[in-house]
Amino acid sequence: MNRTKKLRFPVLPIILFALGASFSACNSNKNVKEKTDSIAKDTIPTLTDDGAWCWFSDPRAIYYSEDKIVTGWVKKDGSIETASLNIETGEKEFENINPKMEVDDHDNPAFAVLSNGNIITMYAWHSTKKGVISNTTTNGSDVHSFDENVVFKPVSDELLENFPRETYTYANPYILKAEDSKLFSFGRWIGYKPNLIISGDNGKTWDQQYVVVSNEPFDPNNRPYAKYYSDGASKIHMIYTNGHPRNEEFNSVYYCYYENGAFWKADGTKICTLSELPFDVEDGSLVYQASTETGRAWIADVVEKNGAPYILYSRHPEETDHRYHYAWYNSGSQKWEDVELCKAGKWFPQTQEGEVEREPHYMGNMTFNPQNPNDVYLSREVNDIFEIEKYSTNDQGKTWDITPITENSEYDNVRPYVPRYLPESAKTVVLWMENKKYIHYTDYDTRIKYMIEE
Repeated sequence: MNRTKKLRFPVLPIILFALGASFSACNSNKNVKEKTDSIAKDTIPTLTDDGAWCWFSDPRAIYYSEDKIVTGWVKKDGSIETASLNIETGEKEFENINPKMEVDDHDNPAFAVLSNGNIITMYAWHSTKKGVISNTTTNGSDVHSFDENVVFKPVSDELLENFPRETYTYANPYILKAEDSKLFSFGRWIGYKPNLIISGDNGKTWDQQYVVVSNEPFDPNNRPYAKYYSDGASKIHMIYTNGHPRNEEFNSVYYCYYENGAFWKADGTKICTLSELPFDVEDGSLVYQASTETGRAWIADVVEKNGAPYILYSRHPEETDHRYHYAWYNSGSQKWEDVELCKAGKWFPQTQEGEVEREPHYMGNMTFNPQNPNDVYLSREVNDIFEIEKYSTNDQGKTWDITPITENSEYDNVRPYVPRYLPESAKTVVLWMENKKYIHYTDYDTRIKYMIEE
């Protein structure tokens, strides 16, 4: 394995300065307050000059402790690199765990802390039959202690017979303490559908395999997209769509959660047990029903706070008009409260002259602060450049304060992410991609930037 030397730099303070009121005219939400404060551009450090990630393999960054995060990405030569950052000292460490695997940002690693304190990372090639990869540290959060890559195929003869398509993309690992710290991992695998596998020995073996969501009759070309969240206690939350917005005219958003051997709707109604899987797309709680007027949807993030799920997703009434939405489940009214955050612009890939954009639904993207879903970090188009901004609400989304994080940037800033398992007393770290070049998910030259909120 290739190993780079440690790098050190001082943690820079966040400098604030006042802005004028010109911003509010750029935002479609009339309940957004005028511009608050902005973070000075020269306080934004770079974590790596060479890294990209997708947003369907998560957690792509985690807190290991109050002062340390672990993350990873795909380099432009296709290598899979893991990294750690000490929030207090600024010390960075890197480990290339799979040199030149595949030039594709879908392959970024996702992370979970095992019951023994070591970290497992999981990732996969993009839409191949090669399988899924796992790798585990032997010394806690030390990224230099990642062991050998283990390639495996989460498949059974029965699954393939019932869902005859085998292709592996994404991995989303989670530990549930309430279930003897078993390891649960989700990905788009058998049947081209969201799958779940479960391990009772920290990923050494997988004794349960399921297709979670599928249509009836089975369609091998339909691929629901899913995102997941867990605080590691007893639940894993899941939002998903009918399929890809490019293929589904009425791509809508649904929610469910896993707990204690079954999947459940937002109101607590049981959908089915593990042995009864899969369930149909429409069996989940409907968050947003797409229409010709309001547009097809895609999903960005989900978290839970005080028993209520919170969701970020986008609507696309036109391919050049992406709208960001914030939704949360009101258990009192048993309804989803849903507000439009802002108009986000168009896609961010750099469409080449004379070419038709292949990924017109690639929005700048959004993420929650997992400890406080009143705080949203998003990327939207401002003066033809994608900038990162923080949206904050104290009234469940009725009004918002906005803080710019990047401004007047030379390059697009996209796909922000707050590491999961954020300790309550820890500083919030926000990471994102800065695109020197992003033509396609196989043709990119991107950095990972970050900001620490003091």
